[in-house]
Amino acid sequence: MNLASLDLNLVVALRALLEERNVTRAGRRVGLSQPAMSAALARLRRHFDDDLLSRVGGHYELTALGQVLLDRTSTACDLLERLFTSQADFDPAVEEREFTIVSSDYAVAVFGAELARTVHREAPGIRLRFVRTPTGIVEQAGTLLSTTEGVLMPHGIISGFPATELYRDQWVFLVADDHPDVGERLTRDDVARLPWVTYQRTYDAPAVRQLGMLGIEPRVEVSVDSFTVLPFLVAGTRRIALVQALLAERLRGVAPVRIMEAPYESVPLQEALWWHPVHTHDAAHMWLRETAARVGASVTGHDVRATQGAGHPAGG
Repeated sequence: MNLASLDLNLVVALRALLEERNVTRAGRRVGLSQPAMSAALARLRRHFDDDLLSRVGGHYELTALGQVLLDRTSTACDLLERLFTSQADFDPAVEEREFTIVSSDYAVAVFGAELARTVHREAPGIRLRFVRTPTGIVEQAGTLLSTTEGVLMPHGIISGFPATELYRDQWVFLVADDHPDVGERLTRDDVARLPWVTYQRTYDAPAVRQLGMLGIEPRVEVSVDSFTVLPFLVAGTRRIALVQALLAERLRGVAPVRIMEAPYESVPLQEALWWHPVHTHDAAHMWLRETAARVGASVTGHDVRATQGAGHPAGG
């Protein structure tokens, strides 16, 4: 395919047609007359050798190929927009722009909140939008990174893309303050026999894969897509939960639970901002990466291990 022979305006028209499924509405959306949009549809049909939109009764439906192209054109338009808004220079004090970052609620609470405070002070015209990490992140990594400013995620889940290192964390357990079966220390037997609350697809995490290597298969009783609600699902039950130490410290006092050291040498967590090479030389993104690295270096928490032996409760 020779890109020089393509009319990129057809990409915009294709997206409007597939999303609106109506020639008149699609034309109105992109500023074309109904005859001009009909002509664009005819060109697209010749190019793909497919109707793309087929009439069913009084309305249009997408063909099988049209359905495939629906997501791809959206991604292509987002990528083209980012490509053509790339900047050679960037002054954070005067620029106005929105950065979209994919993140779990853990990373927003521990890192994103401080990043937002720093941006508020240094770049008042910059907006940050945090969106939740999808469950299919491993399969969607390339598309997601190319259409956002980046993904906040620890090492060990995605690879093959550049990353800006942020901070290190460790894994700890939460148990109810009045847990009848857990004393001052959690044991491997406790971890193996007690019911769990887990976060989303935890088998993607190196910490949980490590459990499998130790012969421990978590007995999952509850699964959620939020780290910050884990204390509430542990409190008053026999359940346990694996959570990041820095988040556990920030949640201290929200529920009657204790922070417990893992009964094995848990793998550390290295959080990073992953980004697509398309952003490498964009001045605005370079500023974002530099700011993220600076904020990440400031993210600290007191040593959780120093308090666990005494069984200090996260609930106060």
